[in-house]
Amino acid sequence: MMVLLGIAIIVAGFLLRFHPLLVILASAIVTGLAAGLDPLAILTAFGKAFNEARYVSIIWIVLPVVGLLEAHGLQERARGLIAKMRGATVGRFLIFYLIVRQALSAVGLTSVAGHPQTVRPLVAPIAEVAAETQAGGLDEDEREEIKAWAAATDNVGLFFGEDIFLAIGSILLIKGLLEQYGISLEPLQLSVWAIPTAIAALLIHGFRLWRLDKRLARIRAARAR
Repeated sequence: MMVLLGIAIIVAGFLLRFHPLLVILASAIVTGLAAGLDPLAILTAFGKAFNEARYVSIIWIVLPVVGLLEAHGLQERARGLIAKMRGATVGRFLIFYLIVRQALSAVGLTSVAGHPQTVRPLVAPIAEVAAETQAGGLDEDEREEIKAWAAATDNVGLFFGEDIFLAIGSILLIKGLLEQYGISLEPLQLSVWAIPTAIAALLIHGFRLWRLDKRLARIRAARAR
């Protein structure tokens, strides 16, 4: 039962809002020690996992690049661009981003966009500027809500777009699970039937973003009185 201490550390670490990577690292070390592994064996396990999942190191390349772009005024230029566009609204912009995100995910390019790559440095700041123009200013709660809409749009586009791609992990997982119950399906069949779901997600989330535009317009009208 001592190996379950790792789970307790994860729960406590997340409740106390410690850094997620440090919490997971501490949990893995404690679990390894409780299981009777020596420190060298634990370090070897970390090295093997890292070596077999090299894509994890991509984050250490993406984040410095994003930081450099932001330091050189990327967000300010994006804000200036959207401010000059007539008729630009947060809903229209996020619907456009949703379509692009879904289309890229559907062909397997899931890492081209994402929260660290596009949402934080570009999508969220642009959405904020558009919302400020629409509503005649934003308070702190409204600003955080717009950021949440930007993040949610990325999540919806990725989640419902990636299943259209044949070789994505979720398709292979579904195929393997169904085979355990005697149901044999080809990945192409699963991908084809993921298309209506992706279209429905696009329409539903697009409608929600349209309603967001309408709400911001009402806020502007109320503030103008």
